[in-house]
Amino acid sequence: MVQFIRNGYCLGKSVTGVLSLLMLLFALFLLIISVLFFKYRVSRNSGKKQSQSFLLDYDLKNVSITDIDRMEDGSEFEMYLYRLFLELGYQGVYKTVGARDFGADIVFTDREGIRNVVQAKRYTDSVGISAVQEVFSCMRYYKAKKAIVIASAKFTEPCETLAGINHVKLLDRDDLICMIEAFKKDDIQAVKDRIEAEPRMILESWNEVHSPLLKEVKKDYKAEKYVKEVMGK
Repeated sequence: MVQFIRNGYCLGKSVTGVLSLLMLLFALFLLIISVLFFKYRVSRNSGKKQSQSFLLDYDLKNVSITDIDRMEDGSEFEMYLYRLFLELGYQGVYKTVGARDFGADIVFTDREGIRNVVQAKRYTDSVGISAVQEVFSCMRYYKAKKAIVIASAKFTEPCETLAGINHVKLLDRDDLICMIEAFKKDDIQAVKDRIEAEPRMILESWNEVHSPLLKEVKKDYKAEKYVKEVMGK
């Protein structure tokens, strides 16, 4: 009986020792995880700071179209254009808040005292009609009279058509390259002239718009046929 008690005591002591060891190992594991997580957060924040400093800490005259193509996202292109418009000496220049910009990335007042809204598109593929829709629709919100889309790529044909109808200025990759080269040569007026040039207009005159002989817009004839069949029943 005494021997049995002793064995039970030893067994209990052994189990307690194992549990204590497991708890110690678990605590050590949590400590290691905490240290690694802390290092990750520090590294991440450091990376963010470096990225943000890159957005600000460079000479604009050293930036080429290749550098723009290498930018990680659109926010870097927006920051580049924001700094460029400031360097050009425009008045009333500010960058909008990204989360709720309503379609404009930059706002500025041109040499004629007219407020413009700008949408920046750092794309590799062609820019579609959504860019025109967004920047045109936000003009009244920003109390602007002109709208511009500046892109590092080309624009699709529908995008150019919609821009022409709505008097939205499109500056594509070729325009951007010309602006960059002129800025490097300190030809500020050439850059401004390109930015402020009148957009391509394809809208008829008001007399033609209000004419009783209006040109028919493109229809969905299948839908028209279907509705006539349904209504004729």
